[in-house]
Amino acid sequence: MRYIGNIFRPPSEAGSVLIQATVGCSHNRCGFCAMYRDKQFRVRKLEHVLEDIGMARDHYGPDVRRAFLCDGDAMLLPTPHLVKILVALEQAFPELQRVGIYANARDILKKKHQELEELVRHRLSIFYIGLESGSDRVLKWIDKGATAEDMVKAVRKAMKAGMKSSVIYLLGLGGRKLWQENALESARAVSAMNPNYLSALTVTVISNTPLADAMASGEYELPEPEELATELRLFLENVDVKATVFRSNHASNYVPLAGRLPKDKQRLLGELDSAIRDHRFKPEFMRGL
Repeated sequence: MRYIGNIFRPPSEAGSVLIQATVGCSHNRCGFCAMYRDKQFRVRKLEHVLEDIGMARDHYGPDVRRAFLCDGDAMLLPTPHLVKILVALEQAFPELQRVGIYANARDILKKKHQELEELVRHRLSIFYIGLESGSDRVLKWIDKGATAEDMVKAVRKAMKAGMKSSVIYLLGLGGRKLWQENALESARAVSAMNPNYLSALTVTVISNTPLADAMASGEYELPEPEELATELRLFLENVDVKATVFRSNHASNYVPLAGRLPKDKQRLLGELDSAIRDHRFKPEFMRGL
């Protein structure tokens, strides 16, 4: 396979074959994100993507079960273009069970229900979307390019078509001023989504991003570990989902948690209370992006 620039994928796609369908991110303005700032967004030529799938077959053999389409928003591709990629994956890997993709609200909402169903038939069965915050004030400030309601509608639309959803909530994005709003509005949005999977990550201030500039000017204050744990507790206390796998064990987090909501809510709250009481947080040297 041939990759252009740094390649990113969700932790749960660690065992997947990575196929780069687009380069960079078409939005690429989120204030906290530096993932694709070194790339000019473009769609890779279909023939090159299909050649890469052939290379992957030669390298890994026919028994691949999972694939992931990079970069930031391959869901932007027209449905016929995406279907050609998916069909090539199905033909190369007869044991293929699922294909994953990053998605944003705009690209999901642009597709018709029938288009999404067609993608699911060709095994595009899970998408990852960064809610980041349910607060429209925070979303506007970071230039997310979508409202909370946009993202709720997108998640529900894709799930109705048969896709599984994995939603990211970004702890600390509201800073010290808006931590309660970040927690409560995010809980409201996630409850309306009722996703299959939910991850809480902790904001990391990266150099040469608008968020770093805001922190340098004093406009943004990064919460302390105890404050972040308190925000997560408020979020979990108020989220109301039916059957969601929850994780906060990403490398960025100070308190690793794992469970199912709502079944394990009280246990998770208890673990947070214990961490806050005993000031038991992951050391900085063990954290990462």
